[in-house]
Amino acid sequence: MSVLVGLDVGTGGARAVAVDGSGEVVAEASSEYPLHTPRPGWTEQDPADWWEGAKEVLGKVAAEAGDEVSGIGLTGQMHGSVFLDASDQVIRPAPLWNDQRTQAQCEEITHAVGGERLISIAGNPALTGFQAPKIVWLRDEEPENFERISRVLLPKDYVRLRLTGEYATDASDASGTLLLDVRARDWSAEILDALEIPHGWMPKVYEGPDNTGALRDEVAWELGLPPGIPVAAGGGDNAAAAVGTGIVGPGLVNSSVGTSGVLFAHTSEFNPDPSGRLHAFCHAVPGAYHLMGVTLSAGGSLSWWRETLGGDYDELVEAASDVPPGSEGLVFLPYLSGERTPHLDPRARGAFFGLTARHGAGHMTRAVMEGVIFSLRESLEIMRELGVPIDDVRATGGGARSTLWRQLQADIYNTPVRRTVADEGPAYGAALLAGVASGTYADVDEASSVVELREEVTEPDGDRSKTYEEQYEVYRSLYPATRQAMSRLTDLATGSTGD
Repeated sequence: MSVLVGLDVGTGGARAVAVDGSGEVVAEASSEYPLHTPRPGWTEQDPADWWEGAKEVLGKVAAEAGDEVSGIGLTGQMHGSVFLDASDQVIRPAPLWNDQRTQAQCEEITHAVGGERLISIAGNPALTGFQAPKIVWLRDEEPENFERISRVLLPKDYVRLRLTGEYATDASDASGTLLLDVRARDWSAEILDALEIPHGWMPKVYEGPDNTGALRDEVAWELGLPPGIPVAAGGGDNAAAAVGTGIVGPGLVNSSVGTSGVLFAHTSEFNPDPSGRLHAFCHAVPGAYHLMGVTLSAGGSLSWWRETLGGDYDELVEAASDVPPGSEGLVFLPYLSGERTPHLDPRARGAFFGLTARHGAGHMTRAVMEGVIFSLRESLEIMRELGVPIDDVRATGGGARSTLWRQLQADIYNTPVRRTVADEGPAYGAALLAGVASGTYADVDEASSVVELREEVTEPDGDRSKTYEEQYEVYRSLYPATRQAMSRLTDLATGSTGD
């Protein structure tokens, strides 16, 4: 029996799953590693911790299925920046996807390349989370370290280097660097030259199911895996998760409610939003693309609310289920960490709007949940504006396990919502990509054919959808009406004088 392993180098820890040829999970393991915040707005990790976490989880699944493993696929957090010297030694801790130190560098990049040109090539405006601003920041702020750079890698690709000795990445993860010509699916000479970043620093770009190298003998011996097995290019976490839920063709959309919320739509063509409200990336499917909307604080908003009240999650959601749709005129803006799409506004702040003496904890809990899905609905509407077909929405993430979260998505999107049998996340999709690299499957379509959907479908309710249509229009009006006030409050809270 052939067994495929997917490795996810996440922010909170590493995760590995072993999957047989029929798609059944036969082993899994997780580990944790620390997140460092040395200054306000900075988030960093030590790449050595990723490697130790990866070895731990790979060793655990190998103990159960080692001799049968025929391939490994990689996925992980996007946008982080690993700076290596000529000896492949890590120069400094890696700034992560949620690091906010690079606003000035984003402005530099926009000026150097041009805002419209940047979107037309890289599919996105310059955002603080992306990799390119981190490289420019190192040049501006730590020139001694910048002079030592020989290679720049993404998080999962540093682990790949340790597994195979190869400098490689995949097109979906590389899309999040802001240095990729997304249409050409290779590094953009125009952007690299404009930013004075040597092309030789960047790894070779592969498609998600490609074999990027063989597992080194000494690593295989240490982990208990067969030497020489292929390591697939893999994908960024959301692209790999999409493969694992079968989002590999037109009309298919992933709606994920985790700590953050993600709306992921497969597209056959590179079709960036000209105003940059949505992310446009390569898919882990060869030749395909995706549009993605991100709500920074989705399930995170509900977690904040639960911790604030000190209540039990199940009890809060049960109380929210008894509240009428629209929470009797109460709206929540889920901008607790600023917002990514469609507003691209780190100064945005959360709010309840419409509070009356009648509203209690149940109303407010439901409003929090509704506000999160309203935020994702904004991205869905932009996708529709761009002509992306929305035929099949699949709920994933922790929210997929909640009846209320699924019903809110069906009602607010006004479309049926389905759910996959396996809810293993990015590592599962990475394992399927390994199946193509190892020859277990002919292509990604065949690999994703093992993804099974549950029989139950959450259908929208016509009356509730009508209520939510009206409430959504109110929701949409609140951000532009309060943006300046939000920005001013942020200045007051941080002691800034503003622009």
